[in-house]
Amino acid sequence: MAASKPSDASAKKVSPAKKPATKTTSATSAKPVATRKKTVKPTIQSTVITSSDRFKMIEVAAYYIAEKSGFGHDHLHYWLQAEQEIDAKLNA
Repeated sequence: MAASKPSDASAKKVSPAKKPATKTTSATSAKPVATRKKTVKPTIQSTVITSSDRFKMIEVAAYYIAEKSGFGHDHLHYWLQAEQEIDAKLNA
């Protein structure tokens, strides 16, 4: 059997898809608006230093000051020096 060709009259004509009409105005032909990223500002959290926290800070600082100088002075000397340094840092 031979394949028969459809006649021109019975063949469906396919029309190309139409594109939606677009209007160009001066507002749409301008440069596209860049999207802005939201910037998050860091918040400053205040830390409460208790008297026992301050005592521990001075204690540790006094030890390192004493160690640096070879433990050559009285412990009160190191304590007072550490106390001045810690208080200066906390009040800054």
